[in-house]
Amino acid sequence: MPMPAAELDRRLREAFPDAEVTITDLAGDGDHYKARIVSPTFAGLTRVRQHQLVNRALEDVLGTVLHALALETAVPDA
Repeated sequence: MPMPAAELDRRLREAFPDAEVTITDLAGDGDHYKARIVSPTFAGLTRVRQHQLVNRALEDVLGTVLHALALETAVPDA
Protein backbone atom coordinates (compact mmCIF):
# COMPACT_ATOMS: atom_id res chain seq x y z
CA MET A 1 0.00 0.00 0.00
CA PRO A 2 1.56 3.32 -1.07
CA MET A 3 2.00 6.31 1.22
CA PRO A 4 -0.08 9.37 0.32
CA ALA A 5 1.94 12.53 -0.32
CA ALA A 6 -0.04 14.28 2.43
CA GLU A 7 1.13 11.69 4.97
CA LEU A 8 4.76 12.07 3.90
CA ASP A 9 4.41 15.85 4.15
CA ARG A 10 2.84 15.57 7.63
CA ARG A 11 5.60 13.32 8.91
CA LEU A 12 8.36 15.57 7.60
CA ARG A 13 6.74 18.69 9.06
CA GLU A 14 6.36 16.89 12.37
CA ALA A 15 10.05 15.96 12.36
CA PHE A 16 11.17 19.39 11.13
CA PRO A 17 8.53 21.87 12.34
CA ASP A 18 10.52 24.91 11.20
CA ALA A 19 10.98 23.56 7.66
CA GLU A 20 9.65 24.46 4.26
CA VAL A 21 8.67 21.09 2.74
CA THR A 22 7.85 20.40 -0.91
CA ILE A 23 6.79 16.91 -2.00
CA THR A 24 6.80 15.77 -5.65
CA ASP A 25 5.32 12.43 -6.73
CA LEU A 26 7.89 11.26 -9.28
CA ALA A 27 6.01 8.32 -10.78
CA GLY A 28 2.36 9.04 -9.99
CA ASP A 29 2.14 5.84 -7.98
CA GLY A 30 2.41 7.16 -4.41
CA ASP A 31 5.57 5.10 -4.00
CA HIS A 32 8.33 7.27 -5.48
CA TYR A 33 8.74 10.80 -4.15
CA LYS A 34 11.14 13.69 -4.09
CA ALA A 35 11.21 15.76 -0.92
CA ARG A 36 12.80 19.19 -0.71
CA ILE A 37 13.28 20.19 2.92
CA VAL A 38 14.66 23.61 3.81
CA SER A 39 15.33 23.92 7.52
CA PRO A 40 17.60 25.82 9.88
CA THR A 41 18.08 22.45 11.62
CA PHE A 42 20.50 21.57 8.83
CA ALA A 43 22.82 24.54 9.47
CA GLY A 44 26.42 23.43 9.87
CA LEU A 45 25.68 19.80 8.97
CA THR A 46 27.07 17.92 6.01
CA ARG A 47 24.60 16.84 3.35
CA VAL A 48 25.08 13.24 4.45
CA ARG A 49 24.16 14.14 8.05
CA GLN A 50 21.13 16.14 6.83
CA HIS A 51 19.89 13.13 4.88
CA GLN A 52 20.51 10.84 7.84
CA LEU A 53 18.21 13.03 9.96
CA VAL A 54 15.46 12.79 7.34
CA ASN A 55 15.93 9.04 6.94
CA ARG A 56 15.75 8.57 10.70
CA ALA A 57 12.44 10.46 10.79
CA LEU A 58 11.04 8.03 8.19
CA GLU A 59 12.90 4.84 9.13
CA ASP A 60 9.73 2.87 9.89
CA VAL A 61 8.39 3.33 6.34
CA LEU A 62 11.49 3.59 4.12
CA GLY A 63 11.81 0.55 1.90
CA THR A 64 8.34 -0.71 2.75
CA VAL A 65 5.37 1.65 2.43
CA LEU A 66 7.68 4.28 0.96
CA HIS A 67 9.69 2.57 -1.76
CA ALA A 68 11.86 5.44 -3.00
CA LEU A 69 12.60 8.94 -1.74
CA ALA A 70 14.95 11.37 -3.45
CA LEU A 71 16.09 14.03 -1.00
CA GLU A 72 17.09 17.62 -1.45
CA THR A 73 17.99 19.35 1.80
CA ALA A 74 19.08 22.93 2.36
CA VAL A 75 19.42 25.71 4.91
CA PRO A 76 17.23 28.80 4.41
CA ASP A 77 18.86 31.85 2.85
CA ALA A 78 19.79 34.42 5.45
